[in-house]
Amino acid sequence: MAPTVEIRDLTFTYPGIDGRPPPGAPPLIENVCFSLDAGQRCLLVGSNGAGKTTILKILGGKHMVDPSMVRVLGRSAFHDTALTSSGDLCYLGGEWRRDVAFAGYQVNIQMDISAEKMIFGVTGVDSRRRDELIKILDIDLGWRMHKASDGQRRRVQICMGLLKPFKALLLDEITVDLDVLARANLLTYLKKECEERGATIIYATHIFDGLDDWPTHIVYIAHGKLQLALPLEKVKEMSQLSLMRTVESWLRKERDEDRRKRKERKEKGLPAFDKVIEGSRVVNNGWAAGRLTSTIAGEENFFLSSNSVLR
Repeated sequence: MAPTVEIRDLTFTYPGIDGRPPPGAPPLIENVCFSLDAGQRCLLVGSNGAGKTTILKILGGKHMVDPSMVRVLGRSAFHDTALTSSGDLCYLGGEWRRDVAFAGYQVNIQMDISAEKMIFGVTGVDSRRRDELIKILDIDLGWRMHKASDGQRRRVQICMGLLKPFKALLLDEITVDLDVLARANLLTYLKKECEERGATIIYATHIFDGLDDWPTHIVYIAHGKLQLALPLEKVKEMSQLSLMRTVESWLRKERDEDRRKRKERKEKGLPAFDKVIEGSRVVNNGWAAGRLTSTIAGEENFFLSSNSVLR
């Protein structure tokens, strides 16, 4: 059977305001290749800024790439919108936010609404699956979202995301707000989903408690490049340390190598980091989601003088 998740020579650069990468911009993700079959659980590891979230978002269909680079269930995650609308492909990550018309983008979910109304508002789900998730995540249906803690809101988010039986699940630091018990129960449930239903999961996290025997595969990313993609057994053969200590050793080696390269650049009179690409400002106009003013110094005067409504 074809792999559930397949990445072939994935190369990606964030586009500018015109939808194209800035001229000469180095790729953020470069030549990444790995695949996962049904029932496998992959732990995606790497330092902050390595590109883990970008890879998960590309797999989740949130960024457009060539259809041949990324296939989920044999289909293009970006171009085949039925993948996500059906629930076969599920992405959970980051802050739980929404867009509010004429108010702002990426506003945290904190309105005065009960957990029950949100969870039971998702239609077309199996009531037994819903009740099981409510029990596993220990959700009080009377919670009000504007009064709930970060961990309580996160439980509701996870519950709503898992209500429909998924075939591929992408998790990006989704357990960071959960307490030890809720996290352990969730990981046990997700493992059961893979073993009983053949679901495939990719989980990016920096918290390794209880994960020594949870994943079937480990993928390590550094500076947007694939360092290794191996079954857990192979990783254990390489190192006799715990999973956390093994990953820690990789990251320490990566950090030391980065420091050595920066030192060499400094000795040669070069800047520690590559300079910002000339002309990038022309492509990026400085506007960001929810901003009412430009982030580029001095540009606000241009907009104020050229906007006919404000004259």
